[in-house]
Amino acid sequence: MTDRSVPRAVRLTRPLAREVVKEVAKRYGVCIRPVAFQRLDTRTGRTEIVDVPCGATLESACPPCAKRNRQLRMAQCREGWHLDHEPAITPNEPDEEQRRLVEFRADVHAQQEAAGRAGQDSTGLDILAEGLDEEITKAGMRGHVTGRTTGRRVRSTRRRQDAPDLPKRKMAATTLGRTFTAPDGRVYRPSMFITLTLPSYGKVRDGVPLDPDTYDYRRGARDALHFSKLIDRFVQNLRRVAGYDVQYFATVEPQQRLAPHLHMAIRGTLPRAELKQIIAATYHQVWWPPTDTIRFEGDHLPLWQDGTGYLDPDTGEVLPTWEQALDQLDADDDAQPLHVVGFGEQHNIQSVLAGTPAAGKWLGYLTKYLTKSLADPLDAATDDQARRDHAARLVEALRFEPCSPTCANWLRYGIQPKNARPGMQPGRCRGKAHKPGHLGYAGRRVLVSRKWSNKTLAEHRQDRRTWVLEALGHPDQPTDPHRYIWKPVPAGDANVPPLAVRLLRSVAERQRWRAHMNRLEQDLSAIGEEAA
Repeated sequence: MTDRSVPRAVRLTRPLAREVVKEVAKRYGVCIRPVAFQRLDTRTGRTEIVDVPCGATLESACPPCAKRNRQLRMAQCREGWHLDHEPAITPNEPDEEQRRLVEFRADVHAQQEAAGRAGQDSTGLDILAEGLDEEITKAGMRGHVTGRTTGRRVRSTRRRQDAPDLPKRKMAATTLGRTFTAPDGRVYRPSMFITLTLPSYGKVRDGVPLDPDTYDYRRGARDALHFSKLIDRFVQNLRRVAGYDVQYFATVEPQQRLAPHLHMAIRGTLPRAELKQIIAATYHQVWWPPTDTIRFEGDHLPLWQDGTGYLDPDTGEVLPTWEQALDQLDADDDAQPLHVVGFGEQHNIQSVLAGTPAAGKWLGYLTKYLTKSLADPLDAATDDQARRDHAARLVEALRFEPCSPTCANWLRYGIQPKNARPGMQPGRCRGKAHKPGHLGYAGRRVLVSRKWSNKTLAEHRQDRRTWVLEALGHPDQPTDPHRYIWKPVPAGDANVPPLAVRLLRSVAERQRWRAHMNRLEQDLSAIGEEAA
């Protein structure tokens, strides 16, 4: 009950109880945005409401979940960085559902071939086959069941004249780097930590251009859009020069100037001179249709016609499709890439030995900002008008840049986007790259090679769960995957208690866990003192 004797001004300064509950939940590592699920036990028939952590990776959404995800990534990075044995990756045996899908796909494939031999229309079968291929992928199988290629266009692989050549070594079937033997007989297997940046677009001070009018925002926007492809090319070149299957753990973070840059842990080591040569020689060419001429803007936009696509509003002519635009590009012998992206001159290269303070330092640096968004440097300077203006100019430069073949911005340049649909408008692309919080970068924040730690992220998460359960005295027992049936609980369900009540329950459970862990530590300490 509110104490009416206390002045209203004083009462308003008191913390809100529900907010205090959230703060306490954060202190105990409890998810503050739990998702309610209904769990049915098929053995007992019992139904209960279970809170599942939201799994957010950003601190702004849920600090406890973001912290757990960061710790999980740290464990993943630590386990794979200095491996001294080859990871053994054995494919799982296919289950019954996977076999059933492939058998069905074989029957459809036979019908497609029969229709082709008979000259019959196989459109329906082709659509069915595409749907089955998607189901096969969702069922947990890699690759394409028919072994066909994706049909992507391949241009000449001849290197640009303005890029240095790269040596090529014969590939060895290993993921481990070289070892070095010291005079005392000790064997070392060093690894590396590198930081790569994009080029300069103009002089900056405290992350803000000294002269915004000469700062190359267009190039900065395009470099950010295609940065993920540049990273892929760097890894290809790295393996080609190293001569073995180099494994890596990398994170993409924002610089103060709001451009993305790369931190990468590499298993094994290369001479610094060779690594610098790879950095200088790595580039990515964007072979997309030209965007020099703006054909449609403002209220003068292409019109959609069902069954046909987008039309020129003046002539009624059908705009070229994405594939047709690429055909025109391929037929032009004088065509130039829309954009070429490469790394800047600033980089950091460090050799790292397992178990040293430097290894811990760079591990923390790799994962330091994983709980922050790419636009976090801007959020940290909300009172800085110059920073806000700089970000606004970058977002505006990104506004009409095509981010992918399916981007609505292609209509601005008279081309139908790939998989065009009604309602598309230039400047209103919903792609990840065009969202202000991503600053043009649409790739993944964490990049991990397949043979890094010999474990999936789910397996690392299971290791963590097993350790906690064993410490609490509850050995992790294998469960029947078909025992429980999970269903999301609709919003507003009367069976779900208020959020504050659910958080209090979770906090109480964590308190019991902590008390158990504290007793366990005290018992171990006592045993150690007796042994001493």
